Amino acid sequence: MSETDQRPLNLAPEGDVGYSVKRRDDGGMEIVFTKLSKETLEHWREFALAHLIDSDRLTRNLYDLRQIESLPEKAIQYAVEVNNDPSVRNIRLAVVVSNDDVLHAVKEIQALTTPGGVEMEIFTNIADAEAWLQRPLTLVV
Repeated sequence: MSETDQRPLNLAPEGDVGYSVKRRDDGGMEIVFTKLSKETLEHWREFALAHLIDSDRLTRNLYDLRQIESLPEKAIQYAVEVNNDPSVRNIRLAVVVSNDDVLHAVKEIQALTTPGGVEMEIFTNIADAEAWLQRPLTLVV
């Protein structure tokens, strides 16, 4: 996908909000979290919900949580809310974790996500996550 074909990220610069976002070559997003403060979670929630509004094609997103030691309950609630939003469709979501606490919390999010709009998998390394994201849709069931 060329840069002219890529949609804007709609992320207003606000200093260190606790995560960074960059557009992936396939048009999806790579989101790297460095902290999960109340402000970070609220900012991410608004950002994520805003991006659902114009989602019109298969989107491959990678969430890198390797710098996060644990997910607060509010993070789980917001992620479940976003994943179950009625406008969610055609999203393939790879989540990369580095410890069991985050792994178990993301599994809880996965279990509470209604099937249909988000196809979500959890990984412990980026290479496996990238390989899964690039698989044809018919191979991911």
